[in-house]
Amino acid sequence: MTVADRLWHRCRLATLSPQREGLGIVEDGVIAAKEGIIVYAGPRSETPSGLDAAERTDCDGRWITPGLVDCHTHLVYGGNRAEEFELRLAGASYEEIARRGGGIVSTVKATRAATEQELVSGAQPRLDALIAEGVTSIEIKSGYGLELATERRQLCAARQLARDNPITVRTSFLGAHALPPERAGDSSAYVAEVCEMIGPLAAEGLIDAVDAFCETIAFSIEETAQVFARARECNLQVKLHADQLSNLGGAALAARSGALSADHLEYADETGIAAMAAAGTVAVVLPGAYYFLRERQTPPIELMRKHRVPVALATDSNPGSSPLTSLLLTMNMGATLFRLTVDECLAAVTREAARALGLFGEIGSLEAGKRCDLAIWDIERPAELVYRIGFNPLHARIWQGLTT
Repeated sequence: MTVADRLWHRCRLATLSPQREGLGIVEDGVIAAKEGIIVYAGPRSETPSGLDAAERTDCDGRWITPGLVDCHTHLVYGGNRAEEFELRLAGASYEEIARRGGGIVSTVKATRAATEQELVSGAQPRLDALIAEGVTSIEIKSGYGLELATERRQLCAARQLARDNPITVRTSFLGAHALPPERAGDSSAYVAEVCEMIGPLAAEGLIDAVDAFCETIAFSIEETAQVFARARECNLQVKLHADQLSNLGGAALAARSGALSADHLEYADETGIAAMAAAGTVAVVLPGAYYFLRERQTPPIELMRKHRVPVALATDSNPGSSPLTSLLLTMNMGATLFRLTVDECLAAVTREAARALGLFGEIGSLEAGKRCDLAIWDIERPAELVYRIGFNPLHARIWQGLTT
């Protein structure tokens, strides 16, 4: 006899299990969990004999998906960049603003001036919006300090958000985001500083992965490789902002480095995509930035399909290029702007997003042995989650087996 803490029945499941076709749909499903871990997820007709639970929830035919995963955000920062938004509307490009000392550097100034508690308080409403849509796991990057003390404050704020909220937070150190104003024109010296920061931040338990922005307005392939080499010395996984504005070969570098993911990828070529496929590196596409910056080149989705590269979607929530705090809207953008299918979009914010964080062994699908992170929806079919704009049909959110 299997005894669970909680059991959900009379529900339809989109399990996202790789062992099932498509979304892994189960029309008459049951989920049971014990101590926050799924012990059964599947058809009612195949429920193990004797399975019971102290608490049973009748879902009245509602759909259940894995809890959503936002695998690329810059959620912790100071200030905002509404003024630069006005400049872009008047015709200035993202690159022009960055070269004039705006862009990332303007957020650096505001973030350096903020206390840790101010960073937590500023990020909390953004996190609340994502939690309200069924997000149960999130990645938060640093990268607006560009010096050790502020990078540490950002990462500490991310850890505090994890303690304060029912959500799993993974942190990425993005010291190689931009050149700080005091190091203008001296990227080699700053890259050395970034490498020096990794050790102490890792020792303090503040970093889950190391990220970098490999681009003409940021860091070269060689400089990024230096940062990744230091990350590997500290036994940290790596991720990469790659080929967003030009093709520097970032996708191929991510693959050579064994990166969890390469993100953006608008200008990635077939060589880079094929390398990612061979390495198992996830492609994280970010339609919020594409939309907000009014870009014209979409990521090579057909090449990703051809080479069977896992594709994830994320908000890229940040003050300058994607002030987006809705993963549901992100799915609609992924479908309308990048022509992803409904199945691809839903997999992209669950199963594949979990892979992009190195967490697919724990979350991202409804399978026995994984954490009981669920989103329960008032919908007639899964396509509604992608189709609707500005509408949230979340009925209940379960994190580690508990309703939140």
